[in-house]
Amino acid sequence: MQDVKKKLLTAVEKMPAFPKSVHQVLKLASDINCPQKELVEVIKRDPVFTLKILRLVNSAYFGLAREITSINHASVYLGLNTLKNVALGLAAVGAIPKANVAGLDMGAFWLHSLAVATATRMLGSMLGVSRDEAADYFAAGLLHDIGKVVFALYMPVEFQQALARAAEDNSPLHEAEAESLGATHADIGALLAEKWNLPGPLRNAIERHHDVGEGGRSQLVDCVFAANQISKKLAFGAAGDFSSTPLPPGVEARFALDLEGLIKEMPTLDEEVEHARIFIKLGEAS
Repeated sequence: MQDVKKKLLTAVEKMPAFPKSVHQVLKLASDINCPQKELVEVIKRDPVFTLKILRLVNSAYFGLAREITSINHASVYLGLNTLKNVALGLAAVGAIPKANVAGLDMGAFWLHSLAVATATRMLGSMLGVSRDEAADYFAAGLLHDIGKVVFALYMPVEFQQALARAAEDNSPLHEAEAESLGATHADIGALLAEKWNLPGPLRNAIERHHDVGEGGRSQLVDCVFAANQISKKLAFGAAGDFSSTPLPPGVEARFALDLEGLIKEMPTLDEEVEHARIFIKLGEAS
């Protein structure tokens, strides 16, 4: 087991770091007493990042009635938490290479991740979370599978074996990973979240998105779990795992709906995922 942990940590260490400005944004935003002006100043020091954020804020994803021309305006309109999550989403996409030797299709991977992000945010809204808090839900959905990328880049042979096994008998990929690698993408994703200093609830969602009952119930984890099943059921992209799982009783009870019922409650999912594609387009742009 010690050997596996060592291999995982070595792989995580090889992952690109976030830009300094994003680290500062995450650190400042975690302080509830952080002055808005300070956070805005950190973003403004990075002109490329500032431009990306403004393009995203003015896109159909936010659908604002008037154009936002400065980060100051963006912080007032969106709030600090949403601004933090926009920065986090763009930085994460930008840190991930576009190709890997394991053959994980990154276009399909990001489409799946966007669908889970969008569905997680929509489910959170259905449960009454605020627009500001819904940004945390989007970020958790976007990054839930980030561990698969670490495997694909730095443990490709074992990951290919896991992908083949899952495809062969249509079994959950995380179970095949446990056999081939001794750990799952959720395990290594949590280690990467630590390296990137992501907020605690986000790390927790990445680590537990297949184990909703572990460590006490969490509304955010339940939403990510349900959104993941919805996205697989509707075949939004692919991340090496095609088997959707029925909602466990606890998750079903939270929504008072089963998987099919939730899908019927989300008629605009297609359109909203399309709007969210701007995250990938801007994140990948150098």
